[in-house]
Amino acid sequence: MRTLFFIILFLGIGFSSANAQKQIKGKIKNQKGDALSAVSVNLKDKEGTILSFTRTDDKGNFTLNFKENASELSIEASIIGYVKKSTEVTDLGKLYELQLQESEINLKTVVVKNRPSLVTNGDTLNYKTADFADKQDRTIGDVIKKMPGIEVAENGKVTYNGKGISNLYLDGDNVLDDKYNIATKSIPHGAVDKVQVIEKDQPIKMLRKNNTSDDIALNLVIKDDAKMKLMGDIKAGLGTPDRYDGNINGMMFNKKSKFINNIKGNNINVDPAVDLTSHNMGDYLRRLENDKPSNFLSAGAAGVPTLPPTRTLFNNAGLANFNTLYKFNPDLQLRANVAYLYDQRDQIYNKFSETYLSGETISYNEAQINAVNPQKLQAQFTLNNNTKTNYLNNVLLANYVPNRTNSMITINGIGAGQELYQQNFDLSNEFSFRKKFKSDDILHFYSYVNRSTQPEILNIRPGLNEDILNNGVPFAGLDQYVKLPTWYTNNYVSFAVVNNKFTSSFKTGFNWQKQELNSELFSIQNDQSTALVSPDMTNSLNWFKTKIYTEGNFDYTTEKFKATLNVPLSYNTISYNDASKSLDQSLNKFFVNPAVNFRYQTSIENYVTANYAFKNGLGGLDDIYQGTILKNYRSLFSNNAPISERKTHSAGAQFNYRKAIQMFFFNVNIGYSNTTLNTISSFTLTNNIQQRVVLPLLNSQQNFTFGANTSKYLFNLRSTVNFGISYNNSQFDQLQNNELLPFTAQAITYKAGIDAKITNFLNWAYNANYTVSSNQSPAANNIKNNNQQLRQQTDITATAFKSVFINFSAEHIFTQQSNQPNLSYLFADFNVRYKLMKLKTDLEFGITNLANIKEFQANFLSSNSFTTGTYLIPGRVAMMKATFNF
Repeated sequence: MRTLFFIILFLGIGFSSANAQKQIKGKIKNQKGDALSAVSVNLKDKEGTILSFTRTDDKGNFTLNFKENASELSIEASIIGYVKKSTEVTDLGKLYELQLQESEINLKTVVVKNRPSLVTNGDTLNYKTADFADKQDRTIGDVIKKMPGIEVAENGKVTYNGKGISNLYLDGDNVLDDKYNIATKSIPHGAVDKVQVIEKDQPIKMLRKNNTSDDIALNLVIKDDAKMKLMGDIKAGLGTPDRYDGNINGMMFNKKSKFINNIKGNNINVDPAVDLTSHNMGDYLRRLENDKPSNFLSAGAAGVPTLPPTRTLFNNAGLANFNTLYKFNPDLQLRANVAYLYDQRDQIYNKFSETYLSGETISYNEAQINAVNPQKLQAQFTLNNNTKTNYLNNVLLANYVPNRTNSMITINGIGAGQELYQQNFDLSNEFSFRKKFKSDDILHFYSYVNRSTQPEILNIRPGLNEDILNNGVPFAGLDQYVKLPTWYTNNYVSFAVVNNKFTSSFKTGFNWQKQELNSELFSIQNDQSTALVSPDMTNSLNWFKTKIYTEGNFDYTTEKFKATLNVPLSYNTISYNDASKSLDQSLNKFFVNPAVNFRYQTSIENYVTANYAFKNGLGGLDDIYQGTILKNYRSLFSNNAPISERKTHSAGAQFNYRKAIQMFFFNVNIGYSNTTLNTISSFTLTNNIQQRVVLPLLNSQQNFTFGANTSKYLFNLRSTVNFGISYNNSQFDQLQNNELLPFTAQAITYKAGIDAKITNFLNWAYNANYTVSSNQSPAANNIKNNNQQLRQQTDITATAFKSVFINFSAEHIFTQQSNQPNLSYLFADFNVRYKLMKLKTDLEFGITNLANIKEFQANFLSSNSFTTGTYLIPGRVAMMKATFNF
């Protein structure tokens, strides 16, 4: 029996050995020698039967396992964007290396005649411009807003499936940073072949191999024939009453250099400063950590009405905007962005405000006539060297922003005049250098240096609030002076280690900020003598803040899952003193601010994200100066508290869903934050003046947000439709007239829209937003107000005789406020354009504000305050324009 057992065991081993699996190993690269991951690799016999298949790993390696005894084997490799390649198997022990050649082959979606289609290629989504453009469209911005999944806000900000884009590239090059309005409003749509949405955008070449970016960018692919010539247009227009509009655009997009330049001027309510909007400025400032107060002084204007500037501005403005990029070679480029804005604006409004307290209501009426003269000179020069092993980026930026405002004010029947002068100057240099080693580890050095000044002067004639500011004696005027020079630098070095699916980076550095706040408030008596109002209304404050930090960042990335853990440690020191106030304080704090993010790819096109962060924060100089500053003609601000400390827990989640073939996009997000603070602003309100003092008091703020948006292209109706909902709920404490009350503010907004091609000659667009907002205090039943507003916009464009375009647009705004009369406004515009094909010229006649509405009333809600403002706005304007295109 034992003998039989060993015989069977021997035969079994022999049979198993004869049928053991065989292996073929190899590696897939591109033409540049970079490893290609996720490549499909098939092992075939001579009949083409697939014996084994696999995909390459992150390093391009593959292993094929098979059992069949077959001859004439071949390996076949394929991936989207590369030409399929095969090679014969001659030796099972050989390491097979295949090099794939890039190809323009894309993943085809739906091929249906006369229907738009989207093409996906990895993380890039391609919109064919011609599929969404109509004859009436002029610029690429007119077309982008029709593309499903993409939304363009009134200020020009572009979002894709609920997330703002980080950059807009022109044929792959970053010419404009995030100031891309000039491109969307100037580039002819006929010059753009495709609009590409690039998910996980990573402009730094050395980081693309182990890409952990979550940024989204747009790339305008310029047609070949448009790259070879100078393009642009010249526009001139005259109208009534006494209106003009002029514009010169010039652009070129070839491989060596790109530029897009513009000179414009008008007095037809169009704000040219929109072209200088930096859509990601908030993210940029948070990254720099150079916290400093904005302007201390203001003219006390009542905000802007809830209308587009084209309805409200009385302006006379001009802008010169030059943007040029020159490539010395494919990796080295120099970019210059220089702009100068000059503007003159007139504002006329009346304002009524009520603040509800548990035992009283504070109210006041005011009227104001403003003549505002804002200017801005901005120059940015960027040197960029971007290779696979070295990255250098240096940005030199200068901003000079002078502003002058002259006002005539009447508050509760008392009149005065004021002049405000502000001259902000900001000069900075940002340097970044990265070096990649053969091990794929990366060394990064960063340095940022900034110098800024912001002198301000506010003159008021005659003096107001003499009972507070001049011992009850009438006087001739007030002069408030403020200066805040600032030095700031931030420097660090980091080292990133790449180990298969893990990437670890370690950063250490320091920053410091030095500021000097000098302020004085002078009174001018009726005999023209000048004196300080009070020693308590001066500041001579020295502020010095340092931060030494180290940070660990850990990424784990697979094909479907990504996790990021960020652990910054910092030691913070703040010291400040003001000899005139016997003030000499310091603060030392050690902080740990962890954050974690998760992303899971639920399918090829869909993903879910989640995040949590805990952050400690310290206030700035604006929280601790003790000398009173006259912020405007009716506001006095000071402080009597230590440095503000904030502790914030925040969490959020988002789900992004898309079906590119069906042109369907959907996203939903939710967020919550809880902040505790050790100080609070205490306001003392009367019918003539408000005084703010920051006091030490523990309080908290909670905020909850929810949003959902969807966009779909309806092929049968040739229409793009969108729907959305957003909800915000905030809970906080407010201290007014020595009364501490909790408040709850919430707002819910519904939106819907359609952009439809009714016929080949008729287009129709409609958008509606309905917002319900309310504010109340649970501790005081009588403090409660709410507001409902419906805003509708429609646009109808018709084509006649192939070269005549007629446009009619309307906007309706309906507001319902508790205990107030309803407000309803209907604005309408008409425009007709005739295109002279041979002369490349458009002749245009238009009328805005057909109903000749010259006064607009808007309501504002904030916690326990209700404000209604009545604004004088431009009436009907008629214009004749001629535009020559080249």
